[in-house]
Amino acid sequence: MRLAASPIPPLPSHQLFVFLLQAGLLVLLAVLCGRLATRLGMPAVAGELCVGILLGPTILGNVSPAAANWLLPQDTGQFHLLDAVGQIGVLLLVGITGIEMDAALVRRRGVTALGVGVGGLVLPFGLGYAAGWAAPASLLPDGSDRPVFALFIAVALSVSALPVIAKILTDMHLIHRDVGQLTLAAGMVDDVVGWILLSVVSAMAVGGAGGDHLVMPLLATALVLIVAFCILRPLANRVMKAAEHTSDTTFVVGTATAFVVLCSAATHALGLEAMFGAFLAGMLISSGPRSLRARLAPLRTVVLAVFAPLFFATAGLRLELSALTDPLTLAAGAALLLVAVVGKVVGVFVGAKAVGVGTWESVALGGALNARGVIQLVVAAAGLRIGVLNATSYTLIVLVAIITSLMAPPILRWSMRHIEHTTEEKLRLHDRSVLDWKPADQATERGTWVAPANRVT
Repeated sequence: MRLAASPIPPLPSHQLFVFLLQAGLLVLLAVLCGRLATRLGMPAVAGELCVGILLGPTILGNVSPAAANWLLPQDTGQFHLLDAVGQIGVLLLVGITGIEMDAALVRRRGVTALGVGVGGLVLPFGLGYAAGWAAPASLLPDGSDRPVFALFIAVALSVSALPVIAKILTDMHLIHRDVGQLTLAAGMVDDVVGWILLSVVSAMAVGGAGGDHLVMPLLATALVLIVAFCILRPLANRVMKAAEHTSDTTFVVGTATAFVVLCSAATHALGLEAMFGAFLAGMLISSGPRSLRARLAPLRTVVLAVFAPLFFATAGLRLELSALTDPLTLAAGAALLLVAVVGKVVGVFVGAKAVGVGTWESVALGGALNARGVIQLVVAAAGLRIGVLNATSYTLIVLVAIITSLMAPPILRWSMRHIEHTTEEKLRLHDRSVLDWKPADQATERGTWVAPANRVT
């Protein structure tokens, strides 16, 4: 007679204690440092990454190796607990990015958004691919494929961080401007193409760079897109419409979360990047009733307040800033930053001019879309996970993401001084003001204009 299998023992007490201590401390410090960063006019993600730098090998590991080893023991299983929670967080973050995309905006701006988006993709991709080929061997993991590495660098330099860009435009009161609207539309084009490219290159990294290994990811991507928009989209609309009529917000949030995670699992099973599935799931949810975005506000709050800071703090633990003491690595980092900025700003400028956008508007678009922020950090984490990047190249890409995000506000301030308000912009601002007014008891004692909680930031 076959005996029943022994139950799997629970997580050891000490391992659970260390995990809870790590997670709680990282979230607390990430929230505090993120808040400090915003007070200093920087993206919150810069402060959240600093937590990993403080507690990681760069500072705590050098100042007190014993304390660093106690808090963050060099044990694969222990670190994977943080990684698992961080992966759920980043998948939900990418899903929320998809949910907050406004496909109608892309359709309205049509050819103009496409021209700007393509310009911001083609030149950075080409320069990034060349940079990947010219990069010193110390930036490549042992046994890695140079063509795949070059393709991955090209993808990393092509993306734009729509969540960070939207937050910058909101903080600078530029969302209602034509430049702000066009930036969001072009950023959506970049995001969609970027996730597809990332998924294909990730599959090539796992399977190899040969012709057969390129065809299969492309076929799998085409299959996923067909299934998503022909089968899952009507199904998602029905489910979300049914959820719209329930008063139970937990049901709506739980259903959306499960859909994002399951779509991630599906694309991962096909050899594609899991975040591609999360992004598609978010887009499918966004095609449903618009009122659902407000119902999903609790999910957005938890992800942005807890899971995302934990992910970025954990990502910071892998930064090796000591590598910058090597002159060759420092030179490679400076060259990578130059390629990233020139490629995106010039590419967007040329693409915008080609579709009839004015000179200063084109400069503003290039400066805004140059911000890589969150999305490039996610891409970098994916590259490290699948073995395309090593610790040094990962650090350089993360630094490029932070620096380009910090560059966006000054470029926008400089260029927007030369752009007059249009009548349409004034009407759009008036419409937003009417919707955004909160009386004195809800905002300040005088009353003010504030952004609704479910608006993209």
